Amino acid sequence: MKLPRSYGSRIYLLHLVAVAVGLGLIAVGPWRLGVVVIGVSFLVAAAFRMVVPLDHTGMLRVRGKLFDVLWMGFLGTSLVLLALIVPS
Repeated sequence: MKLPRSYGSRIYLLHLVAVAVGLGLIAVGPWRLGVVVIGVSFLVAAAFRMVVPLDHTGMLRVRGKLFDVLWMGFLGTSLVLLALIVPS
């Protein structure tokens, strides 16, 4: 398997794998853990989006840097808080 050239595309693919793992966990039963895995993957992707140079962002870049970081940070934080706040 050939990996993409840009760091951002590799991070994006790892993010997709983490989301797939989280969805798998949700489907199997421990939904709270699955939602946390997905949320943390968004937070990690947002952190990488802040530090990866513009010419290496690849598929990680959707809009501008500020929009990407704020949106992924918001989604990640919301999902983690959702998993912690919803009662059993």
